[in-house]
Order: sequence, then structure tokens, then C-alpha cells
Amino acid sequence: MARQVHYNAADHIPEETAADPYLRPAFSRGNKMKRLLWNTCWALLYRPSPRPMHAWRALLLRLFGATMGPNCHFYPGSKIWAPWNLICADQVTAGDEAEIYNPAPVTFGSHVILSQGAYVCGATHDYDDPAFPLLAYAMQFGAYAWICARASVAPGVQVGEGAVLGLGSVATRNLEAWTVYAGVPAVKVKDRRGGVPSSSPE
Repeated sequence: MARQVHYNAADHIPEETAADPYLRPAFSRGNKMKRLLWNTCWALLYRPSPRPMHAWRALLLRLFGATMGPNCHFYPGSKIWAPWNLICADQVTAGDEAEIYNPAPVTFGSHVILSQGAYVCGATHDYDDPAFPLLAYAMQFGAYAWICARASVAPGVQVGEGAVLGLGSVATRNLEAWTVYAGVPAVKVKDRRGGVPSSSPE
């Protein structure tokens, strides 16, 4: 499936903003102000909060427009670029130093895990355009997907349900459901067995 651009800075920032296109801002003043307020909140209230206070950090994210399902565990070292573009189902986890760069909406299904230092990159630049505009992509992570520590997901990559991206790997293409990937760039290693755990007593 071809990647669909959700936001192209060239469509939103007038050319007269700066003669040199490399000096043009990628986002509006309003967007910058929202991010300034969020970064202040992150530094003063989110980052210093004790590790067990997941509900507190989820509340702060909601106050800035995030959709947060029940029991989400976002650790104090996690970083979210734009909470208003964050959509989480239940039991989504983001470990310390996990980073979500989301100029466009990023959706996480139930029980998705971003381990320590995982990086979700939601934007790049059009290097074939002399103006070098920023391009942002909407991204989806299926339920029970796991992005392991230090692994990275490239802009526009869609992660299938139950997919696993191994330690330090880089996903540059869509990850199929219930499949394990590893390497740089990541390639399929094997199928993931087990599926969704049963909630019914044995």
C-alpha cells in the first residue's frame, strides 16, 4: 500500500515566509505555541512524576488532546511530540526514552508496546523538491504489536497486529501481522506464534 501524505508543509506555509525555502517554518505559529505549552508541561509535570503515576501522565496527555484508553502506561522518560495527534486504545505502553514524533495522527491499538528507546518517526522531507518541505504521515500500530528497545519505525510505515520489530531494528516497510522482523533494514525472521491471549479461565 502506497504511503499517503497527511501533511505537506508546502501546502500550509506560504513561499513568501522566507526567500530561502530551507528557512521556511514547517508549522504554523499556533502549532509552535501549542508545542511550547506542552513541552513546558512535560518538563515540569510529566517528566519529574514518579514512575508508578501512569494515570497522572495519561491525564496530562488527555488535557493536550490525546485519546487515551484505560490502563495506558506511559513512563516519565517517554516523549510525545504532539499529544493531540496521539490515539491510544487500552493498555498501550511507552517505556522510558521511547519517542513518538507525530506531526500527523499516530494510532496505537490495544496492548501495543514501545520498549525503552524505541522511536516512531512520523515525518520526513521531500528531498526531490527544491523547497525540501516537511511531509508527515498518519501511522497505525495494530493491537499487540511490539516495538523492541532502540528499534525505529520510519515515516508512513504501518505495523500489523501482533507484529514484532526486534532490538535496534529499523522498519522501512510495512510490517505484516503476527510476524517477527529484525535487522537494518528490518526483514522478516519468522512468524509469531501464540496470538492474542485468552481472557477466559482454563
